[in-house]
Amino acid sequence: MKILLAEDDLRLGELTAHMLKRKTGGDVDWVTTGSSAFDYATASSYDVVVLDWMMPDGDGRETCLKLRKAGYRGAIVMLTAKDALQDRVEGLDAGADDYVIKPFEMDELLARLRALMRRNFAPLQDDIVTIGHLELQRTNQQVMQGGREMQLSPREFQILDLLVQNRGRTLSRELILDRIWGLDADVNLKTIDAIVKLIRKKLAFSGAKDLIQSVRGVGYKIDA
Repeated sequence: MKILLAEDDLRLGELTAHMLKRKTGGDVDWVTTGSSAFDYATASSYDVVVLDWMMPDGDGRETCLKLRKAGYRGAIVMLTAKDALQDRVEGLDAGADDYVIKPFEMDELLARLRALMRRNFAPLQDDIVTIGHLELQRTNQQVMQGGREMQLSPREFQILDLLVQNRGRTLSRELILDRIWGLDADVNLKTIDAIVKLIRKKLAFSGAKDLIQSVRGVGYKIDA
């Protein structure tokens, strides 16, 4: 299970993220704002977003609406102290699939997540993606052009695949770092620049030198 937790209460967020990772054995990312939740959820494939109603930059209902409009098809669970019927109705109408009232027991949240996963919300990804003259094969992590394989390291493929998945969006170096290594990894942001440079060098031999664009002071993007 791949979970995104959006909770601005630092103590509760840290505890919930830790318990979710421990109890599910899956990958758990934790953010503290609605805008970060939107960026993460639209830049990667999460099975479920656990979304706090009250955020420093707006309420979770607004973030939920934005995610659904942006095409996010995974499950969304709202966490809130609001227990009035109208509040629950508004949350569900915004696109949430379930609603957990604070304070909550971790076993209840886990049970609701398991129930949602049985409904198979996980978004599907194409195994083979074509971009220009290149063909990305996700199952075996290969990039092909005209029947010939481009030799990429696992990290090079992961970064290229992440950028291809998010064509038209600028991905910050920090986001790339988190998605590929995790924010706790001892990896310098300059490592990303170095790997992108290697990818570009290899792409140049395939006539796709300018496929990956630099966005000064931010990160990288692919528009094709």
